Amino acid sequence: MRSLNYIAETLKISTSQVSKTVALLDSGATVPFIARYRKEVTGSLDEVAILEIRKIHEKLKEADKRRVAILESIDSQGKLTPELRKKLEEALFVQELEEIYLPYRPKKKTRASVAVEAGLEPLARLLFEQKERFVEPLAARYLNGKITTVEEALAGARDIMAEWISEDAECRKKVRNLFEKSGVLEVKVKKGKDTEGQKFKDYFDYSEAAKNIPSHRYLAIRRGEEEGFLKVGIGIDNEEALEKLGRGLLRGMPESKEQVELALEDSLKRLMLPALEKEYDNALKDKADKAAITIFTTNLRQLLLSPPMGQKRVMGIDPGFRTGCKVVVLDEQGNLKEDEVIYPQGKSQEAEAKLQYFWNKYKTEVVAIGNGTAGRETEQFVKEIIRRKPEFKALKVVMVSEQGASVYSASEVAREEFPHKDITVRGAVSIARRLMDPLAELVKIDPKSIGVGQYQHDVNQKELKESLDTVVESCVNLVGVELNTASKHLLSYVSGIGPSIAQNIVDYRAANGQFRSRKELKKVPRLGEKVFEQAAGFLRIHGAENPLDNSAVHPESYGLVEKMAKDLKTDLKTFLASEEIQKQVEVKRYVSGEVGMPTLQDILQEIRKPGRDPREPFESVEFADVNAISDLRTGMVLPGVVTNITAFGCFVDIGVHQDGLVHLSNLANRFVRDPNEVVKVHQKVMVKVLEVDERRKRIGLSMKEV
Repeated sequence: MRSLNYIAETLKISTSQVSKTVALLDSGATVPFIARYRKEVTGSLDEVAILEIRKIHEKLKEADKRRVAILESIDSQGKLTPELRKKLEEALFVQELEEIYLPYRPKKKTRASVAVEAGLEPLARLLFEQKERFVEPLAARYLNGKITTVEEALAGARDIMAEWISEDAECRKKVRNLFEKSGVLEVKVKKGKDTEGQKFKDYFDYSEAAKNIPSHRYLAIRRGEEEGFLKVGIGIDNEEALEKLGRGLLRGMPESKEQVELALEDSLKRLMLPALEKEYDNALKDKADKAAITIFTTNLRQLLLSPPMGQKRVMGIDPGFRTGCKVVVLDEQGNLKEDEVIYPQGKSQEAEAKLQYFWNKYKTEVVAIGNGTAGRETEQFVKEIIRRKPEFKALKVVMVSEQGASVYSASEVAREEFPHKDITVRGAVSIARRLMDPLAELVKIDPKSIGVGQYQHDVNQKELKESLDTVVESCVNLVGVELNTASKHLLSYVSGIGPSIAQNIVDYRAANGQFRSRKELKKVPRLGEKVFEQAAGFLRIHGAENPLDNSAVHPESYGLVEKMAKDLKTDLKTFLASEEIQKQVEVKRYVSGEVGMPTLQDILQEIRKPGRDPREPFESVEFADVNAISDLRTGMVLPGVVTNITAFGCFVDIGVHQDGLVHLSNLANRFVRDPNEVVKVHQKVMVKVLEVDERRKRIGLSMKEV
């Protein structure tokens, strides 16, 4: 109950909401399913709150496992008192448990353990009490075969006391607080690394209050340290630490007190500072990781939910100079119809003839061109043909981000889809498909390769993967998936399904033809009632026998919708087709113990626009007539597209093969704390060129007064 109360207090929600959500999670329900279809149970908690509950709940369960092991360990030593057991049972998280366990943790050989073996623990206890007036005669009583001098005895006793102090929770807390309040991150260049480590020059002699350091700067410094160029430490005022520790420890007879004071100094410098500096450094790393992962997940979500062009006949072009442009033609479902290589620069007439042949043969509606090397030149070549040929004037030309296309084209996924095509053809297909439906195509690529992160290779990889997978799952289920056309990769992210059942769905579809109803899903091997419950509402069947199968209405609510239609003396299809009839529904009549107003409102909203895509309408960007960084001039005002957002600003593609940076200070004519207040990934923006560094390939941009 304490753990449930803790979650409720932390998230400022009721304990009942927490306990019911935890019960759903423990039963195997997914976050998208709970957020969408169990609002009455959770009190309408959204995905963010449910994810937080899951995260804290998992940490608490991890602590429960560790608690059992610690209790067994201390009990086996015969040191488990009722008071100690109570402290351990009241600790909520692993870190608290480890802090209590520290004095009882089995240790390797230490200076203190050697002194204990030599029989000096009683001496240490007497000195620690500080009641003895004269320490040398006292120490002389403990001379033996192992300890031959008074100074040896006192030194051993100090080692024991130093370890006691370093393991005392209150003492550690005092030093920990100093790191948190006044720790200073100090960075120096390593000897002899000045030239080699030039990219980290800003940090060769650098210091900053550790608590204030932004995540991107801290991760950059950590990278410099890991690559062997920087030496990094976190310092505190040692005198202040000794003074704070001494207040509670130093009292009593001068000679005894002096021994404790020496032990205290040794404990701080030799034991506490290294351990707590590392602990605080890890805490800073965790904080920086969380900030970087949040930026990455926000960007990824915006990118995955980019507006789709929809089902069009698309030509995809992967541009190239020397090796030519790889051209593919896809039908409305994204199936590859034909591919070719053209050479606009060397064989322009032949290239033009081939493009026109394809446009005529397949009635192409859109040309998607990758924005990499030769992208703008290829765009100009295609647009010039269209300008000269009135019969193609309706043909749209769109520049598409190539980020991650090469990763996809060399992947196992691409080899499965196109086993007899080379990687250049697969890359062109990916470019065309991501224009049609960015979400469906980008789920095939490792999110880390999509290029919307910040220091993604420096953060905790396990947490990053879990966070990114959660975002992909959320986006896929928000949009919904067409059951009869979705790839197994897209299906695997649908609530409750996973890779193996996704493959079974695809295999069943190949053997039996298209699904005609959601109910038919139950015939898929290993897709039982639980999976059906979790997945069905997020799967769409266009042209299904039951029109509700092409909506976000869950099958468990079909009876309710049918009753609404019946009560209004009409059939289901007429009811779903008429907004006027839907407006006559008296919602309160259908509230019951199981179905409340949140679900009813969701149902009515959905049947007004069944299967509506929540993504914004597609809009293309027309770049200005600049093709390379050398074409840029200070003061130019240009259209662009936001490609990435970081803690310090955003990057914008202005069509010159090198994204420019709009620094946080140049995002708006006001103070901006978070770039997401102003921009989002894939947003069209106007920017002014502030500076161009052609040698370093850096472009400074501004969105102020543009």
